[in-house]
Amino acid sequence: MLDAIRWDTDLIRRYDLAGPRYTSYPTAVQFNSQVGTFDLFHALRDSRKALRPLSLYVHVPFCANICYYCACNKVITKDRGRALPYLQRLEQEIQLIACHLDPAQKVEQLHFGGGTPTFLSHDELRQLMAHLRKHFNLLDDDSGDYGIEIDPREADWSTMGLLRELGFNRVSIGLQDLDPAVQRAVNRLQSLEETRAVIDAARTLQFRSINIDLIYGLPKQTPENFARTVEEVISLQPDRLSVFNYAHLPERFMPQRRINGNELPSPTQKLEMLQRTIEQLTAAGYRYIGMDHFALPDDELAIAQEESTLQRNFQGYTTHGHCDLIGLGVSAISQIGDLYCQNSSDLNQYQNTLAGAQLATSRGLVCNTDDRLRRVVIQQLICNFSLDFAEIERSFNIDFQGYFGALWPQLQGMAKDGLIELDRERISVLPAGRLLVRSVCMVFDAYLEQQNRQRFSRVI
Repeated sequence: MLDAIRWDTDLIRRYDLAGPRYTSYPTAVQFNSQVGTFDLFHALRDSRKALRPLSLYVHVPFCANICYYCACNKVITKDRGRALPYLQRLEQEIQLIACHLDPAQKVEQLHFGGGTPTFLSHDELRQLMAHLRKHFNLLDDDSGDYGIEIDPREADWSTMGLLRELGFNRVSIGLQDLDPAVQRAVNRLQSLEETRAVIDAARTLQFRSINIDLIYGLPKQTPENFARTVEEVISLQPDRLSVFNYAHLPERFMPQRRINGNELPSPTQKLEMLQRTIEQLTAAGYRYIGMDHFALPDDELAIAQEESTLQRNFQGYTTHGHCDLIGLGVSAISQIGDLYCQNSSDLNQYQNTLAGAQLATSRGLVCNTDDRLRRVVIQQLICNFSLDFAEIERSFNIDFQGYFGALWPQLQGMAKDGLIELDRERISVLPAGRLLVRSVCMVFDAYLEQQNRQRFSRVI
């Protein structure tokens, strides 16, 4: 079974390295300022000619309260009025992008992230969605995957009703931990009742899918109290779960400086938390999709993995990797054909650039042939836990073992250690290696040795 995992503590300790999460290859670390608006327009023209379907990501950066663990691009403010000038520029960006695309290009996937998207008022959400529908071909039959991230402290039944009316059919709920001591340590007080109310509303309103985010490794967490959180979450019966490893990088993310490092669990305790969580979720019927993600067997991600059609992009695991991804808003990333590009991460710069009727593209990368080849290899491994050499050889007209000959000793070492099975035809990630699939992918990353590994979280 694809969901089978074998826990091997020695193997985990040996291969638990810092490395990318591979929501893209090359990763965003490789983006450079040589890529700009001209490259984006060129890629949009190609997308229009090919009539490729679209995935839209909309970034709403505002939060009313700061969570100390957060590494997202956000603006902390109690002033709801700050959203208005941002929305004016966002609507301008939507218009500028859409005029380079064809109205026949359907938006199969839509995701609002942040920040806290429900920071926006009901009227602002209505206006933003109306503007998107005016300029993009959003589906009206509820067949698209239209999701939004929810902070239960910022949503109620009326909010959920509005979101459903606007066309959203998936919700992702930030929970992280239910223990009050942990919540106080990270400045995120959120009751089980608040979370349950939002989930009950989503089910009553027939949202198609509910995801819950958890984080292990936060201050004051123990294997025992985190296990209680997981049990409570299982009782809520989400369709999907994301169980993230907290990466404490206070030198990079200022809010994390408010976390007392002495209160963080030890590496041994973090391993025990993950092991217990996997045991609890497996016993409850969830399948391990990979890279911190779990899903029920009838979920689209689990089915896609069984059918070897699962893909990965900046929104994580997806069944819409064939779409061109258009990122809208401050810091948003687009992936259009072989182009990656990112908007400015500075709110004022983003707004000022658009005020001058220019797009806020600040950096990016155009993939070369080697990038495309390695991207396919990494995606196959990280999504399907297997890689067929013949398929790669046909697609790229190479001899796989010859092309990657320098990597063969590393792969043979992993095979000897029991992470993978390696022969002349394929790589198969074994049950003991599935938690460490990032480490297997890192072997194929041509840029990794040039990078500062401290920029990345550890695999486990």
